[in-house]
Amino acid sequence: MYLLNKIVFLPKGLIVMATVKKSTAKKTTKKKIPNRQDIITAYMEYVLEHEKEPKSVYKFAKENKMEEQEFYAHFGSIEGLRKEIWNTFFTMTMDVAHKNEDYAHFSNREKMLTFFYTFFELLTMNRSYVLFTLHGKQSMMNKMDELKGLRKHVKDFARTLIQERNESKTNILLERSESIYSEGAWIQMLFLLKFWMDDDSPGFEKTDMAIEKSVNTIFDVFDNTPLDAVLDFGKFLWKERMA
Repeated sequence: MYLLNKIVFLPKGLIVMATVKKSTAKKTTKKKIPNRQDIITAYMEYVLEHEKEPKSVYKFAKENKMEEQEFYAHFGSIEGLRKEIWNTFFTMTMDVAHKNEDYAHFSNREKMLTFFYTFFELLTMNRSYVLFTLHGKQSMMNKMDELKGLRKHVKDFARTLIQERNESKTNILLERSESIYSEGAWIQMLFLLKFWMDDDSPGFEKTDMAIEKSVNTIFDVFDNTPLDAVLDFGKFLWKERMA
């Protein structure tokens, strides 16, 4: 499992990678123009402190002492901001993974495991926000709309892995469907997300087990050795369901 080398924990907000620099410049009273990350952090703090989402950009901007045009310089709407938070979780996950010098030499299975482990580490650091935003949606369709950008990222990532695998096969009969595999990876993400949201084990160790078993099962299926892996995974799910 790989964690960020340099991180800043914003109060109740999104973690961001940062480089801290000392400055000898004189302080000024000039108003700081909020950047993309400032607005994301302010939004996450807002919903956790108020236990509701802002009803308008105007009210959100006013409460955070910013102009509406400063918000619109980065996001077209509150809905767009919510989607971008999930996109940021993905891009930060990939940034962390690629900072590992060995990542480029990982097998596709190891890359997928690294992705899920790191992604859920980031979600855990922002668990209060994630639980609020997903539990607060009245319908599954609303949840899916918010996760639309993440879905595309996950499917593109999985598609890249299967492309790499297919390129290494000399027999076309051994190649795997990119569309089926990428859609399977997204379904796997949804399963793990729900599992993590319901997980009450210390350190969310059961989620780690679910990640390992689900990723290994999928790769075993694609390597034509599914039986033992599928049975093992099925027993795991049944045990957790009955626990």
